[in-house]
Amino acid sequence: MARGGVADLRRMPRELVDDGPRGALYRYLPMSGVTPASGEPVLLVPPLGAPDFAYDLRRGCSLVEHLLSEGRLVYLIDHGPKSFADRRLGMEHWVDDVVPWAARLTAEDAGPDVHLVGWSLAGIFCSLAVAAGAQAGEPLPVRTLTMIGSPVDVSAVPFVAPLRPLAVATGGRGLSTVYRAIGSFPAPVVSAAFQLVAVDKLVTKPLTVLSQLDDRDALAQIEAVEYLMRNMHGYPGRVFGQIFHLMLRRNDLADGELSLGGRAIRLAAVQVPVFVVGGRGDVIAPLPAVQKVLGLLTGAPEVRFTTAPGGHLGVLTGRGARTTTWSALDEFLADHG
Repeated sequence: MARGGVADLRRMPRELVDDGPRGALYRYLPMSGVTPASGEPVLLVPPLGAPDFAYDLRRGCSLVEHLLSEGRLVYLIDHGPKSFADRRLGMEHWVDDVVPWAARLTAEDAGPDVHLVGWSLAGIFCSLAVAAGAQAGEPLPVRTLTMIGSPVDVSAVPFVAPLRPLAVATGGRGLSTVYRAIGSFPAPVVSAAFQLVAVDKLVTKPLTVLSQLDDRDALAQIEAVEYLMRNMHGYPGRVFGQIFHLMLRRNDLADGELSLGGRAIRLAAVQVPVFVVGGRGDVIAPLPAVQKVLGLLTGAPEVRFTTAPGGHLGVLTGRGARTTTWSALDEFLADHG
């Protein structure tokens, strides 16, 4: 590990479908020798702040690789890094434009519908996009929605809860001044924030490495996660402001409704089957914060919930996810294919 190269960080081959101001949409190439499965394509949506390869972390521990090995058609949005020029982009850009664009283009390419999968904040963006389309009478071509580690109720996030009374009392004025001045929540700060909430793992990591020197797969996972953490992206200033004010300070979404773009989007408007996954060791999106959505999706014909081992990234693409999150997702997609 000291020399590097334990983890196989080669990305699964893919080709560009479209590229523009909304981001890039990629189609992964089918695996040689794998019989194509019946059913709709899977569209993976990464959250802001995380690189797109969170879904393709490393060979042997990649959700993309797994889905391809099951014969599924796989697509992915790459938001790309954000700069000062993107500072005015708000959540509605992703909810009203990016996710609908990608879903419709994927459906046109391999449809007629798509299985929409969002991890972390992307799960929230996807749910709001599906709800907004239904409310507007223009439903997206989405067959199912999967939300992995998406914290709907931020009051249940331990490291956020103590900050909320201060944010409410001050109205977030100090923080607002900072992100408006610099235009973003910079990538190094995003990376530092992720590492801060996992401080116990940072402290114990040397011991973990020493205790697993004979476990090549464990060392490869540590190396791949470290690589991802070094490649985090920043948040546009306006998006960060909305997350802070609407979700952290006011916790609006915990009541099932969020005001964006001059209208209220209700999670109850989601009318497709939903699969919700929570990580049992997740401190960024602990189980109570994730489970809250189960009672808010009252318009969905089915809401399925499961838990899996691991923290915020581990529940998506940890070594334990291979036999928990991924197999449960396979079953859900097969049931609604």
